[in-house]
Parts: sequence; C-alpha cells; structure tokens
Amino acid sequence: MIRMDSHRNVLTDMNWSPTLQDVSEPNLFREIYDYDSIPKTAFNFRNTPMDMPEEIWMTDTTFRDGQQSTSPFTVQQIVDLFKLMHKLGGKKGMIKQAEFFLYTEKDRKAVEECQQLGYEFPEVTSWIRANKKDFDLVKSMGIRETGILVSCSDYHIFKKMHLTRRQAADQYLGIVKDALSKGIVPRCHFEDITRADFYGFVVPFAIELMKLSREAGIPVKIRACDTLGYGISYPGVTLPRSVPGIIAGLKYYAQVPSSQLEWHGHNDFYKVVTNSATAWLYGCSSVNCSLLGIGERTGNCPLEAMVIEYASLRGTTDGMDISVITDIANYFEKEMGYPIPPRTPFVGRNFNTTRAGVHADGLLKDVEIYNIFNTEKLLNRVPLVSVDSHSGLAGIAYWINGYYKLPKDHEIDKKDEIVVKMKEYIDELYAKGRNTCMGDEEMDEILHNLNPRLHKKLIDAATGEDY
Repeated sequence: MIRMDSHRNVLTDMNWSPTLQDVSEPNLFREIYDYDSIPKTAFNFRNTPMDMPEEIWMTDTTFRDGQQSTSPFTVQQIVDLFKLMHKLGGKKGMIKQAEFFLYTEKDRKAVEECQQLGYEFPEVTSWIRANKKDFDLVKSMGIRETGILVSCSDYHIFKKMHLTRRQAADQYLGIVKDALSKGIVPRCHFEDITRADFYGFVVPFAIELMKLSREAGIPVKIRACDTLGYGISYPGVTLPRSVPGIIAGLKYYAQVPSSQLEWHGHNDFYKVVTNSATAWLYGCSSVNCSLLGIGERTGNCPLEAMVIEYASLRGTTDGMDISVITDIANYFEKEMGYPIPPRTPFVGRNFNTTRAGVHADGLLKDVEIYNIFNTEKLLNRVPLVSVDSHSGLAGIAYWINGYYKLPKDHEIDKKDEIVVKMKEYIDELYAKGRNTCMGDEEMDEILHNLNPRLHKKLIDAATGEDY
C-alpha cells in the first residue's frame, strides 16, 4: 500500500507488513550475545532519519522500579517526593506520569495520598501482574492507566515462560483485551526489547496491539524496555541493539503514534542518558526515568539528567523549576539517609566543586571559566573549591569568598595576608602526613585562630551584617 505521509509530505511504500515468525528454537543472537564475552556492536549502515515529535516529555518510575533497589520508602517519603516531582515538572506537566505498585496496604495508602493532592501532573499510574484480580484493583482505585509486562525476547518467552512466540502473543493480547474491556489504558512493557527478534515478533505483535487500540478507541501504549542496557545510539547499528531502529521501526511498520511510545532504559553500559535522548530524537515522545537514576542493578535513567537534556535539546525549560533538583538531592540525603556519590552530575556534593589550584584561579577571575552553567541561578548551587594540598592560594581565596558569601567588591584576593597564612598552615599539615581534604568547619576554625577579628567580620558578612 502506498500512502501519503502527512508528516514528511511524501508518498511512502507500506507494501511490506511483518508477520509473527513462530520459530521452534529461540533466536538468542549468539553472534552478538555469546555471554562469555562483551556484547558486540555490529553495523549494517542502514541509517534512519531523525524524527523528533512535536511534544516530548518524561515519566517516572521511582516508586516502582526505583524503589525495588533501595530501602522501602515510607508513605510520607513517597508523598514528599511526589510533591517535589510535581514542582520540578512545572505548570505544563513535563513530568507527565509516575507509576506505583498497588499490592500492599502501604502502596495503596501512598497512591491515595498522592491522588488527594489533586495534581494533574504527574498522573498516578500503576504496574500490575497481568490478571483479572489486579485489573479490578486498578479500576477500584480510580487509576486510568496501568503497565502490563509483555516480555518480548526469546530469552524470556522460551527460557523463562516456556512458551512459543504465538502462545506468548495470544496470551498478551488476551490480557490487553481485558484491560480495554474495563476502560483501562494498557501500557505494554516490551521487556528485553534489545535482545528480541524485532521483525519476527516485536513489530508483528505491536501491529496487533494497534488494531486493538483502534477498535476500542483507547490508546494502547508501548514501553520499549532496554532491560539490560544493551541499546546503542550510534547511526547504522544493527538490530536488536539499535535505539533509532527500534523507535523508527515501531513508528513506521507498526504505525505506533509517537505519543504512545515510551523508552525505558537501564545503565549497565553507561548509555542510559544518551539512549533516552536518542529515543526522543527518533520519534518517541516519552522517556521513563527515576529520581537520581535509582533502580535495578546500575539503575534507570536519572530524571534530573533528562530534565537538563530536555532544556538542552529544546532551548527552554518549558516552565520546569530545575532548582528543585537540588531540593530532591537534599531530601534523599538528609531525610532518607540515601548517600549520593559525590561526583554524580547535577546532584553530587562535588559536581561543581574543584580542587585544582589552576581551576580555582580561573574561578576567582571569572566563574564561567570552570563552571558548566550558572549553577547558582539554575540549581541554587554555588560553585565551590575543596581545599587540599593542591589548591594553592587561589583555592583558599575562593573558598573564603564562597563560604562567607562575600559581595564582589569585598572579595579577598589570593595575595591577601590571611590567605598566605592559611596556606602556610595547611601546607604544614600535609607535610606532616595529612592526605584528606579540608572540611568547611576546619577551614573556618583555622581562619578564626589565625585572625579572630577578621573572622568576626566575615561571619557578620555571611549573616547579613554590615561588612
């Protein structure tokens, strides 16, 4: 069938429609995944044009996939984080949904309290086992959409479920029909899509889902789950690892609208943020994330990373309050006792902290030289210097100016007498064998001991008194 593509305004050939290949033996792609070596990245040089949707957004799985990898959250912690997520997403609701478990009394209590907040965004959705009883639970709690697991690789179909492809597809389609019959939007989680036979199972099954969607007049969503982080963003990579190929194939051959496509990645090979952005670029409207990237094994795509990526790709925050990223990080560390690795971008204690003296010297002259963007304005995070044996006079001067929040016209120069004295004292400590960084309280005490009068003036400046 040849039809006009209204998006690209050209005639397109749709004469080939993949059909399900009900093979007798699983296709495990052993040339790529032989298990005893690192998975291979193969190219076939079939490049797909970028096709970013008009609207893109984020969804969140902190309270489902994320929570499975940490100490269980309390109801209050879930509600507090949900409020912060709402504030981060802004009035346009750039974080459209958050998914929850429903199985325990605590799970349901958290859902109810989040629903009672009355937010349009994030919308509360669920994830369930695919059985009739669970659908009744979704309906009774007034939830409009639920995730349903539909594992799509032969690793899962043959080796875990002990089914054929046809049996698996029929079972999944029956479950989706049950959801549609109750007026529930099914979000089909295509587990392990980066090890699945794309044209032998994934696309034919997606075609059948779109038929059901049209018949019911209810959107059936597809979440492409890169369960083990095998996805590759490079142009011309072969399936099943090609993120562009997966998204473009679902859009073109299965005719899945961008608004019904979602990417869910894991970070096993350090590719989760790039793969999520690539999914956007090639036609997927939604990327699924978690706060701080928490989740199974190496974790999910960090929500805060995709907020920044969105602003980078679109040139606007679209109303998101990205300073809330810092509030979220503080909440995890102070209220939940969750240790954030200090070098984690945007949220780690040291992400905009430097130790090198040459960097500190640059910061003294112009903070823009060594800071990635205006972190004070955007994230409420002033760039800092961590003082050690390599910080030099510039590092100490920058620490003084930053710690005591000195106004520009009262900043202390690196040649100031107090800076020289502090450096001499600190150098002596390291000469005697110290090998750790100087803490803020320790630096404050050193300055106080060396010049109590100046110390009082600096404290007065930091607390709003006249300098």
